[in-house]
Amino acid sequence: MDEARFHGLLTGAMFVVAAGALVWSRFATAPYGRYARPWWSGPDLPSRLAWFLMELPQPVGFLICFGLRHRPAGTGALALLGMWIFHYVYRTLVYPFVPRGSAMSLSVVAMGFTLNSGFSYLNGRWLFALGPDRGADWLFDPRFLGGAVLFFGGWVLAVSSDLILRRLRRPGERGYRIPCGGGFRFVTAPNYLGELTMWTGWTLATWSLAGATILAVSAANLVPRAARNHRWYRERFSDYPAERRRLLPWIW
Repeated sequence: MDEARFHGLLTGAMFVVAAGALVWSRFATAPYGRYARPWWSGPDLPSRLAWFLMELPQPVGFLICFGLRHRPAGTGALALLGMWIFHYVYRTLVYPFVPRGSAMSLSVVAMGFTLNSGFSYLNGRWLFALGPDRGADWLFDPRFLGGAVLFFGGWVLAVSSDLILRRLRRPGERGYRIPCGGGFRFVTAPNYLGELTMWTGWTLATWSLAGATILAVSAANLVPRAARNHRWYRERFSDYPAERRRLLPWIW
């Protein structure tokens, strides 16, 4: 089997994973964070180590794909490389070390590591070997420009929302509070909205099914989780803002 065919099959498999995750979400919620379950096998890892290990394949794998390329990388491809590394340097080297975060099951970490390795391979090989060469003209294409705006806008929303969540607890404090400010003025899960906006932008900017795999799997996990989080807050806090939506401001 040549690599192009393998790449296509793996891309299709990722969409099958997304569909399976969406069906599974009707019966259960991914067992991490407040929904962690003791039956989920494997020892727990500290939050910082868990996030670092899960995200590590993304920048490393992408750079390996860049290093193994058999053609010169066009300016557009280099710009997309920069966007990817920008995000995943933060996710790997900064995000895990911001205060707050609970331990995570080794099984969840292993699953995240595997998926992220696949995303990194699919996107890296598409950009630098198997997909169309993205030259300087791609930087002026409306798909790249619109995608870049969504990517960085979503990144800002996701990061700012995560920081609000991580600052809710005082040192040594346990339990939950109602997050306020920023995107939380409008929705329960602005961090998820930012993540999905960012990967929508990436899909447009790369104009590829490889890019869409991350969006599909993320949406299959985060959209049901946003609904579950919204219900969880409303059940536990009688003063939870009635006007706050789940994921889409003023809509849902």
